[in-house]
Amino acid sequence: MGLEAKLRDDLKGSLRKGDKLRVSVLRLLLSAVNYAQMAKQAPLEDSDVLGVVVKEAKQRQESIEAFKKGERADLVSQEQGELEILQSYLPKQMSHDEVVAAVRAVIAATSAKGPQDKGKVMPKLIAELKGKADGREINAVVTDLLSGK
Repeated sequence: MGLEAKLRDDLKGSLRKGDKLRVSVLRLLLSAVNYAQMAKQAPLEDSDVLGVVVKEAKQRQESIEAFKKGERADLVSQEQGELEILQSYLPKQMSHDEVVAAVRAVIAATSAKGPQDKGKVMPKLIAELKGKADGREINAVVTDLLSGK
């Protein structure tokens, strides 16, 4: 079963259970998936759907930070609840050591020698680690390893 089909099944189950928060999050997520599908003008692969889930989770994290600065504890708790639901659809996040190992493997496979080869390494890593690691962390590791740190 694909990720989109799983989301639709979970929405049906949540409607039956009366879980209002999960229903709300899944409806918003499926809406975002439909918009992505319209933009692409083709059915989405599971990796594309996963990208939408990652984007929505990142938005929730940014909202949580903003609400904390604004001292809005009520909104922080709601966003955290939504984030937990979204994270349940994401694969387990990689540790820093796992990211470093993956970056080293791709650097070896592409024969990258220095910072000028970052363009060879990043697309392969982003495709391989999509949803499993944060793009900023991947970028930082690649930059460090290619600059010889």
